[in-house]
Amino acid sequence: MPPNLTGYYRFVSQENMDSYLRALDINVVLRKVVCLLKPDKEIIHTGNHMVIRTITSLRDYVMDFDLGVQFEEDLGPVDGRKCQTTVSWEGDQLVCEQLGEKRNRGWRHWLEGDKLHLVRTQLVCVQVFQKVK
Repeated sequence: MPPNLTGYYRFVSQENMDSYLRALDINVVLRKVVCLLKPDKEIIHTGNHMVIRTITSLRDYVMDFDLGVQFEEDLGPVDGRKCQTTVSWEGDQLVCEQLGEKRNRGWRHWLEGDKLHLVRTQLVCVQVFQKVK
């Protein structure tokens, strides 16, 4: 049975974010801003429904979805694109597949103790968050 990821997670670290954003053709100014941000995550996980809020001092980004059901994700606040997104479990990892103009886009979330890990799949970009609530 997959874990329940409900909680509030504080940013701990990230690796390779600039290269990841460059591969997505994000302009240099936005890349620099994003690399300076230290986002927190709030996850509400109820049965097959999840809400994942990425919280920054600049703006928040909210994903609200049912597991295993494809939906149109508006990444306008991130990079101006839209894609067809499906989030589902693979074992203990929450896996997101984003289909659109950029190939191999998506991410994986999993817990190790009280740390939430996020790996973006186009280029390996790792973020770690500490659970605080």
